[in-house]
Amino acid sequence: MWLLLVLLQAAALPAQLCEAPGEAAAVRALSARLLGLAAEPARDPDPSVYLALRLASDHDPRGEEQYLARLRDAIQHRYSRSTEVEWPETGRLALYLLGLRATCPPPEPSPQRSLVTWLKYYLEEDWAGSRRHGHPLTSYYQYSLGVLALCIHRKRVREEVIRRLLVAEQHGRFGHAGGSAADTEAVAALAFACLERERLVGAGLAAELRAATRGARRRMVEAQGQDGFFGNIYSTPWAMQVFIATNTCQTQPAYGRAMAALLENLDAFTNAATMAQVLPVLHGRSYLDIASMHCREEPDTLTPIGPEPPPEMPGNKAVQLVVECHKPRCPQRRLYDQAVPVPAGASLLDVLRAAAAQGHHNFTFDTQDTPQGPFLSRVLGLEARQQKRSYWQLLTAPNTSLQMGVADYRPRDGETLILRLTEW
Repeated sequence: MWLLLVLLQAAALPAQLCEAPGEAAAVRALSARLLGLAAEPARDPDPSVYLALRLASDHDPRGEEQYLARLRDAIQHRYSRSTEVEWPETGRLALYLLGLRATCPPPEPSPQRSLVTWLKYYLEEDWAGSRRHGHPLTSYYQYSLGVLALCIHRKRVREEVIRRLLVAEQHGRFGHAGGSAADTEAVAALAFACLERERLVGAGLAAELRAATRGARRRMVEAQGQDGFFGNIYSTPWAMQVFIATNTCQTQPAYGRAMAALLENLDAFTNAATMAQVLPVLHGRSYLDIASMHCREEPDTLTPIGPEPPPEMPGNKAVQLVVECHKPRCPQRRLYDQAVPVPAGASLLDVLRAAAAQGHHNFTFDTQDTPQGPFLSRVLGLEARQQKRSYWQLLTAPNTSLQMGVADYRPRDGETLILRLTEW
């Protein structure tokens, strides 16, 4: 019995041929930091965090088990028979099902069957938006995650479901305003590679999927920036998973350049969601590895590291805060333009709070709590909604999109920050 307290039936994974070279200590420390964030009860559980913990080389059995229990309470209750979900949650449910497939020992199959049915339903509901609007109700990113999750669970889907993604890939429909298509294209390529590998499609369609995956990989290489990133720093791990999943990480120099760029910028991965994005590739693994996991006993080798408070910085700074909204929704494009004095170490969220405290300028905003941190949902009474495919884009002047959330980005003294209501 005592041995069971020390050992976990964990997943045996393929040999790590694509991991970060010579950086085991740094990768282990990042895993420990993620585990520390996961242990905080105030944070909503995120299935991508659980996936990152399960795909790591080191484990904390008790911590992972507790996190899975929180996920199960949050998600499976939501999909009980008495619960109606108004809007498709394709991506979140897909990630949770991927996490269940990575769990050791495997959970009871009955709840999984119900969730698989929900996911298939979501894929159909999601695509109803394409017939009306030319795109899924959620996004191609979430739709691709749904197809990938069903494939990892070895569940066949109708050929039409797959061809919807193929047509979008062939016609370059994955891009959106103000952002990179690299992450979406990468998730779709992972789904294509999985369907071919698991032999869930016929020979003709498999050949088309293989060609689409090769094409996506080629475009990633061609579009790689001088900084080594595919799209941006946060979409790069998704693109790297494609090279891992297709066994080209050792033969493609672009992968090595991307890995070097990530290792030089690990301090950019500051919250649980971004750590969960980067850790699988640092361990040399992709989500496709979940399909070949086999449970075995493995010792408890990871100790959580608690989050460190940001360092205190003396003095103050002034940030110019601008709010923009394009026609026809807003006849006046620039709605707000004021200097906001804040302490030197203030985040963008602190800047927004300080602006709201300057009552004579009538600035207001609201945020929603998400696993990725606070999400800016309303500014000056204007609401961004997924149903309307709109969001508040965060930029630094003149037109550079921020790659961090409002709670993580710390503007410089004199910097101009733009909040722009954008459609995607």
